[in-house]
Amino acid sequence: MHKIELSYSLAARRDRDGAIRNPLMDLLHAVREHGSISAAAKGLGLSYRHVWGELKRWETELGHALIIWEKGQPARLSEFGDKLLWAERQAQARLAPQIEALHADLERVFAVAFDDGAHVLELFASHDDALAALREHAAASARLHLDVRFCGSVDAISALNEGRCEVAGFHVPRLPGCGAFARQTYRPLLQPGRHKIIGFAQRTQGLIVAAGNPHGLRSLADLQRTGARFVNRALGTGTRVLLQELLGQGGIAASAINGYENTEPSHAAVAQAVASGAADAGLGIEAAARSRGLGFVPLLDEDYYLVCLKAALNQPSVQALLEVLRSAAWQQQLAALPGYVPECSGEVLSLKARLPWWDFS
Repeated sequence: MHKIELSYSLAARRDRDGAIRNPLMDLLHAVREHGSISAAAKGLGLSYRHVWGELKRWETELGHALIIWEKGQPARLSEFGDKLLWAERQAQARLAPQIEALHADLERVFAVAFDDGAHVLELFASHDDALAALREHAAASARLHLDVRFCGSVDAISALNEGRCEVAGFHVPRLPGCGAFARQTYRPLLQPGRHKIIGFAQRTQGLIVAAGNPHGLRSLADLQRTGARFVNRALGTGTRVLLQELLGQGGIAASAINGYENTEPSHAAVAQAVASGAADAGLGIEAAARSRGLGFVPLLDEDYYLVCLKAALNQPSVQALLEVLRSAAWQQQLAALPGYVPECSGEVLSLKARLPWWDFS
């Protein structure tokens, strides 16, 4: 069975019928309409040699004759050629609404490329509900299209350093004396003078628990005491780094946490695991818990930063992002999310000034 491949082209205007074009079908239509290869070629604005060669190539490719080649007789389609045109008509008729919708979607997306006032910014970031909201807000208010890929904080900064994105997102805890593991994790990735951090938000992390907190959890020590089933985040995520910091401060061994080895890829997935009964608790953001009607036990506040290379600050797309982050409309929307507070949103900050616990010497 032969497979169907779809393609598209960019043009100043679209054909009136809006159909998906196929060069072979155009050739067969022309031969049927004009009754000869030479007339078909003339009607298509092509040479006889090109049309004849293409028909022969397609016959070899498909393993069937397309044209009845009888000397001295007008060219006509073979039965297989007729069936191909019939199948094409059926497909175009049946799929016309979907084809039109596909045309419209492609044209809407590509319109951004032709809009001199629009910008596209590739952003790798640790999972965050506010970033998802920012993506919608920026597109609607500033024609800034954020191509967001959620991944761990370490992977996000690594992608920035490797040139695979323009901006990365990561988060660090606000705890006195906290930072040994974060320092060990992030210090090799960020360099003063090369990187600039951009304020985004302050958010609250804590234990996502079932509604009513049936296990009475108030701290990570309670996980150890009760044996409640925990769901973790994957290695390389900022929340996993945060958990290791908190366990170290509390003198709690990872092996003492029931389910420490079980991981989910996002805050939303952690909340879903708790909501479904697969786990009793997980470390995550308040917004993920509230969106599913779950309980939340706040443990600490943290700063969520965006980071870019210093050389990228003057790029139009990065400047557009800063303007959106500084806007009152965005900060009001951010403040309405559970567990979020606008914190230096859109301000370009110094690594040394914002991370005093981080020894860069």
